[in-house]
Amino acid sequence: MTRWTQANIPEQHGRTAIVTGTGGLGFEDALALARAGASVVVAGRSAAKGAEALGRIRAAVPSAQVRFEQLDLASLASVAAFATRISERHEPIEMLINNAGVMVPPRREATADGFELQFGTNYLGPFALTAHLLPLMREGARIVSLSSVAARAGVIDFDNLNSTRGYAAMRAYSQSKLACLMFALELQRRSDAMGWGIRSIASHPGVARTDLLHNGPGRRSAHGLARTLLPFLFQPADRGALPTLYAATAPDAAGGAYYGPDGIAEMRGYPTPAKVPTQALDKAGAARLWQVSEELAGLSFPDGRSQSRTA
Repeated sequence: MTRWTQANIPEQHGRTAIVTGTGGLGFEDALALARAGASVVVAGRSAAKGAEALGRIRAAVPSAQVRFEQLDLASLASVAAFATRISERHEPIEMLINNAGVMVPPRREATADGFELQFGTNYLGPFALTAHLLPLMREGARIVSLSSVAARAGVIDFDNLNSTRGYAAMRAYSQSKLACLMFALELQRRSDAMGWGIRSIASHPGVARTDLLHNGPGRRSAHGLARTLLPFLFQPADRGALPTLYAATAPDAAGGAYYGPDGIAEMRGYPTPAKVPTQALDKAGAARLWQVSEELAGLSFPDGRSQSRTA
């Protein structure tokens, strides 16, 4: 694969993209898509951060078609309300980038619905969001789910999904990101079987220079100090966003694929097919995770063509 950059993003005029997250990788995704002509919905918890992101995008791209919508992935009610607002606009969607997340809070925290914060925010919230928005997606729409190099160490502990019996921050994070990857692969299998007509793709940014570690474990944690004092270990956020942008826009990005950086250990570099951890290829485990997730979220995906396509 050649060194694919934002300059290779095809023209996106007439296409609507939803990007979760107002900063870091999400901001870079939204900026690049707006620059390419897409109509972009930036979705996040904070209206203030959303306004700041819109201001920066419009300063860089005066013609940008971009707006903010409030969305808290740690609240299933917020996810449902967001989807209702999007639906009421009768606006077909071509791209959904499930980017926003939290990373290794030092103590166990819970979502509004009682789920462990990382499992609920990084995985279950995006799972529910995708289910709600699927009927609004045009034929050929793409759903990009962000995983992480941490997924390599992930294990789906069905007996302790919410870390109620012993909380280890990185173990919970790795589980959530493995779940995201398994979801992306299973979503493509179900799209193929059910005729949903969408392309589900996973990506990871390598190790990117964002505020995720400062906002999660904190600036004084070991992770936060590494982010502050060893910036050369982290590639710029706009470079970290490239695998996701490739997955979302490149004509040859394949459904059911996984993309990451092409450097050593997939830590930095340009987009390339990433190595899928063995545990993510467990189809029976993915099907079980899907069923459990529907039960936890209190929803179900469409079960056929007629319910899932926007004309």
